[in-house]
Amino acid sequence: MATDTERLTEAAVRVSGLVRRFGERPGRTVLDHLDLSIAPGEFVALLGRSGSGKSTLLRALAGLDYDVAGSGSIEVPGRVSVVFQDSRLLPWRRVLDNVLLGLDGREVVAGGRAALAEVGLAGRERAWPVELSGGEQQRAALARSLVREPELLLADEPFGALDALTRIRMHGLLRELCRRHGPAVLLVTHDVDEAIVLADRVLVLDAGRIAVDQPIHLPQPRSHRDPRFLEYRFQLLTALGVEEETAA
Repeated sequence: MATDTERLTEAAVRVSGLVRRFGERPGRTVLDHLDLSIAPGEFVALLGRSGSGKSTLLRALAGLDYDVAGSGSIEVPGRVSVVFQDSRLLPWRRVLDNVLLGLDGREVVAGGRAALAEVGLAGRERAWPVELSGGEQQRAALARSLVREPELLLADEPFGALDALTRIRMHGLLRELCRRHGPAVLLVTHDVDEAIVLADRVLVLDAGRIAVDQPIHLPQPRSHRDPRFLEYRFQLLTALGVEEETAA
């Protein structure tokens, strides 16, 4: 994991003074001169109350907020992939065709098959999306993102619609895939435990800025029973304004 100094000198993501407003002028300021850097290969989780601007920041990094008023500078790598809460598979295309959407070439097909095998979907290339479970659909969405070998992976609550057991399996899969492929990752989540389990660093977004920037110094895999895990959990819940007894 990069130190603060390293993040300033070598960054996969560099955001400076980012402002995003919605509505008629002056409008509602969602991001207020926000600064952020993410090192190559670093896994960062972003927490915040509903409406705090988490998805707004992710869309800005993905270049998907065309009609939003704002200012500031954003630097991201050339290859960026996005995974959403909904897998967004096209129902009229088979699984492999969904993974390869927008890509051409024989080598690309081989890469798509390899990506499906990496996420545990070998042999399902010709299946229709409707034939996959929710977890399998998200695996296909991960394969679609990683086959492009992104330098930055943006994930907007990708496991929010899954049941608890499937989420646990997906956490391990995502960490392993990121270890193999090495992208910088920004994961938007409402789940404090998920953030601690996965991330090298957890951020809390509040009042349009990064209010907490907490490195997570725990070896993988991480246990919820580790006293240090519980300490991080308490600190982050407190930053989010959640009473510990309420969250237990």
